Parts: sequence; structure tokens; C-alpha cells
Amino acid sequence: MLSAAVPSRSEGDAVPANERAPPPSPPGGADRQPRYEEADDWHDLAPEILRQRLVIEGIPARPVDDAQIRHYLSALSREVDMVQVLEPVTHRSDLYGWAGWIHWETSGAHFYAWERPQLFFSVDVYTCKAFDVDTAVSFTREFFSAGPVVAKSF
Repeated sequence: MLSAAVPSRSEGDAVPANERAPPPSPPGGADRQPRYEEADDWHDLAPEILRQRLVIEGIPARPVDDAQIRHYLSALSREVDMVQVLEPVTHRSDLYGWAGWIHWETSGAHFYAWERPQLFFSVDVYTCKAFDVDTAVSFTREFFSAGPVVAKSF
């Protein structure tokens, strides 16, 4: 009987797709329904509670630092007429860059900044009070002297 020679692999070698174990079944079996609804099935579970979200992303003219993030978040509060409850909090990760957060009476905003692999920022605003999206986006673009800026409100 002939048998095919199986080349030996080192610990770091990739395993070919045909030799990989199948992915595990979802908990509770393959026919179990998800415990949440997919985005396509989204419906407002609390229409009586106002919630406004905005994501702003862009390329800043120069690297963003701790002082800029704190100043930006406080100034954004005034621009969109939010009551600041606490001073902004920031943190720098050696792996991922800067992050900042501000607490508003009606929710808050998060800010993230990268220096590598490229200069980039992302702002997540979540409020229970309506605000003007164009004001927030224009202010952010000007504050960071940003090149391309994109925004999505939902």
C-alpha cells in the first residue's frame, strides 16, 4: 500500500485550510436564534427617549495630544450646547494612541487619535438631547485643521 508523505511543519507554519478543524457550533446548537436583532431588523425599542448619535472621523493636520483632546471636548460641549458634568479624561496607550471622554448631563462623547499607522481621529457623540450635526462637524474640522472629514449621524 502506498501512502502519501506528509511534510512536517514547524510550530509557526500555517495550517492549510483543508486540514483545519471546523469552527465551533454556536452555543446551544446550530439552530439557536441570536439573542439580539441584526441591524437590518433594527427598530426603536424606546421611541419616547430621544437619542442622537454622531461619528466624525478625519485626518488631522498634525498629531493630536492630551491637551488638545481635553480642550476640544470642553469646547465641543459649548459648541453643541451640552452641560459638562466632569472635566475631560484622557489616556494614552503605547499600542493604540490617545483616547478621551467627556461626561455631559445628557450623555457624552469619546475621542480617539492615532499617530500610526497614520494620523487619524474618530469622535463618537451620544446624547439624549438634540444638537446640530453640522455645527459639530464644522467645529471638529476647524479645530484640528483636518483634511478629509466624514461624518455619520444616526
